[in-house]
Amino acid sequence: MTSTVPALGTRTAEGSALQAVLLDMDGTLVDSEGFWWDVEVEVFASLGHRLDESWRHVVVGGPMTRSAGFLIEATGASITLGELTVLLNQGFEERIESALPLMPGAARLLAELAEHEIPTALVSASHRRIIDRVLLSLGPHHFSLSVAGDEVARTKPHPDPYLLAASGLGVDPARCAVVEDTATGVAAAEAAGCRVIAVPSVAPIAPTPRRTVVTSLQEVDVPFLHGLMTQMP
Repeated sequence: MTSTVPALGTRTAEGSALQAVLLDMDGTLVDSEGFWWDVEVEVFASLGHRLDESWRHVVVGGPMTRSAGFLIEATGASITLGELTVLLNQGFEERIESALPLMPGAARLLAELAEHEIPTALVSASHRRIIDRVLLSLGPHHFSLSVAGDEVARTKPHPDPYLLAASGLGVDPARCAVVEDTATGVAAAEAAGCRVIAVPSVAPIAPTPRRTVVTSLQEVDVPFLHGLMTQMP
């Protein structure tokens, strides 16, 4: 794991059930899920293939190897997984050079977490090269550390990225609040034992006893997060 900012394991919220907040990136903090799909459509069009819109729900929120592998198999395109990964990363970087809109409430939430000195990690299935570029827009000072999809043996939906983030922060996963936008990310966070706030971006996500669903980050603030942790079953 590469930390953008050194981990601050001692900065836990003493006396609170909430020790840290772990946030997904694409579709959660930045409005980029559509960018990825647009790039995938363009790359496959250049290879002579048209992507079916229904595949969008299959590839969203997962690791690039899974998404790219699915699209290669579905289209029969003559390209290797490694070659496609390079093209997709390049296309995405070009997209965000001109625009990278934040999700509503993202900037306010990050500022509030920093103000209250709550340890925060960025946990994404995107590769390190993409995370580092996006951090320039989000502000690396907002995160104690970041975990990229190409830095773990198993990325989302496996729990490894969130367990690694909690370990790096020196906190208990069960006392971490995770903010995610896809079923894949939610599955990873719940497998790690975290409390989840889901902000669905593409497909609906149902609430459960350990999962709270909101329509926007504008509904999420520090009192809201503390309240969820004290209500844990």
